[in-house]
Amino acid sequence: MITQVRGRLVEKNPTEIVVDCNGVGYLLHISLNTFSSLPTDENVVLFTHLIIREDAHTLYGFINKTEREVFKLLISVSGVGPSIARTMLSSMTSEEIQNAIASENVPLIQSVKGIGAKTAQRVIVDLKDKILKTFNIDEVSVFTNNTNKDEALSALEVLGFQRKQSEKVVNIVLKETPDATVEKIIKLALKNL
Repeated sequence: MITQVRGRLVEKNPTEIVVDCNGVGYLLHISLNTFSSLPTDENVVLFTHLIIREDAHTLYGFINKTEREVFKLLISVSGVGPSIARTMLSSMTSEEIQNAIASENVPLIQSVKGIGAKTAQRVIVDLKDKILKTFNIDEVSVFTNNTNKDEALSALEVLGFQRKQSEKVVNIVLKETPDATVEKIIKLALKNL
């Protein structure tokens, strides 16, 4: 019903914002990725998804259409509600979620608070084909990058670095140089750890 909101940002919190559209304030529930991508000026355009339940009408806001599409796909999976989908989009970018599903990375999906092993597997089973078709992800490249990333993380763990800290740094390295070799990922990550 409401697919986009354009207006003046009047309140801003990490989990929700209020956008004034010609005198009507819309409360939008957002992910941390959307929060960090919000423009510094007051005028915003957010893509939305309205969820209507017996006890509430909840409007979710997204910085781009890709994030909204990933959210819609996630909530279509049994056992994944809007709050878990939003938590997923807060702890990973839309692209990281797409790649995790496409490469069947159960541990990465399971690392999100509220998602167990069965739900993570269900997400992959239900969404892998849809993700590959919808976002035209090349399955082979996803596997290669993922293997390099996993090998680099394992090596950094052996060197005594904590996995969570290493993963953040490695993700940044892979964003800057997506086709980096395992050795290059490790070298660049070591400079930032």
